[in-house]
Amino acid sequence: MAGSRDAVRMTEEEVGAFLGSHVKVQVASLERDGGPHLTTLFYVLDGDRIAFWTYGRSQKVRNLERDDRVTCLVEDGTDYFELRGVSVRGRAEIRREPEEVRRIGEAVVTSMTGAASFEELGEPGRAEVDRQVAKRVAVVVRPDRVASWDHAKLVKSTTEGG
Repeated sequence: MAGSRDAVRMTEEEVGAFLGSHVKVQVASLERDGGPHLTTLFYVLDGDRIAFWTYGRSQKVRNLERDDRVTCLVEDGTDYFELRGVSVRGRAEIRREPEEVRRIGEAVVTSMTGAASFEELGEPGRAEVDRQVAKRVAVVVRPDRVASWDHAKLVKSTTEGG
């Protein structure tokens, strides 16, 4: 089966392009009893790392404060040969500095609204981000392991005779 995994694995460039073209990530942290806590959040890439902002008192933050291990999943596709995804297993870096929370928050809000820039959101958008900064933290995921798949590559290898 290792051969079929290799056949669908994305290159580093494909992983970056895929993650850069999506806005929602599923984030799994560990509850106190070791069970998974799964949420969906809007995210951005901070360099080549998944980053998001969230309420500082949320369950996921309490979990990550206790145990910084995290897994993030971004996926799409409906039919088997359309399935694509990237799973990032790593460590969460919680950032509480207001300027860092604002920087990540502005990027997330810009991305999730489809705005061309944060300034495009106007005064109401900027004011809302400013209001949220005091309640939120930024989280940047330092990857330990990245897994990826693009099942369209199976069709391509079949049509190319591979």
